[in-house]
Amino acid sequence: MSKKTTLIGIILLVLLADQGLKFWIKLNHPTGEVLHVFGWNWFRLHFIENPGMAWGWKFGNETGKVVLTLFRLVAVLIGTWYLGKLVREKYSMGFLICAGLIYAGAAGNLIDSLFYGMIFDKGLHYSTVLHDYIGYTGVATLSEKGYGSFLHGSVVDMLYFPMIQGTFPSWLPLVGGEAFEFFSSIFNIADASISVGVITLFLFQQKLVKKEEAASPLTGTTNSEVSDKTEIS
Repeated sequence: MSKKTTLIGIILLVLLADQGLKFWIKLNHPTGEVLHVFGWNWFRLHFIENPGMAWGWKFGNETGKVVLTLFRLVAVLIGTWYLGKLVREKYSMGFLICAGLIYAGAAGNLIDSLFYGMIFDKGLHYSTVLHDYIGYTGVATLSEKGYGSFLHGSVVDMLYFPMIQGTFPSWLPLVGGEAFEFFSSIFNIADASISVGVITLFLFQQKLVKKEEAASPLTGTTNSEVSDKTEIS
């Protein structure tokens, strides 16, 4: 199997898993509902929607939402070109997998922002009256009349891992006596894919970010091996 085929397969697998889980939870559960996976307290599906970027960050009103979505779109288009460049320049499979995970995650959240406002009848959307984003009640359904328009979809998040919960000691300055939780963020498979790709590259950069050495057309050995043999002789 070629590197290109493997890379495409990984990207499609991440996108299918990401969109499949998002569709399932949005079409079957109301926002705010919490499900304990396998009965575990530390692994939950907590359905929320995010109008902006990671960690719930927002960028102004509807105009800001469009700017964010267009930024995602440009990033994915550039990423498509860059992945092709990496394959052509014969970078290592490990580096390609990490780049593919980052790309797939960005594309997964872009799909939400581009189309969810058009295909679901309910979703987190901006109110020009309240000048803020407002939620909804009940369970969303697929509909020809969506809750928003192209570029105005909200991103669906649900993965929640509150592994450690407790209270800071009272003697600690600033946060003493306050509750703490690790890990408190709620995210999706696309976010996880980006994180895995970035963290892996950061930890193993020297091993992964490299190109394959070209083989000699006559002997099948690498250029470095040919040079070594020449020096010895």
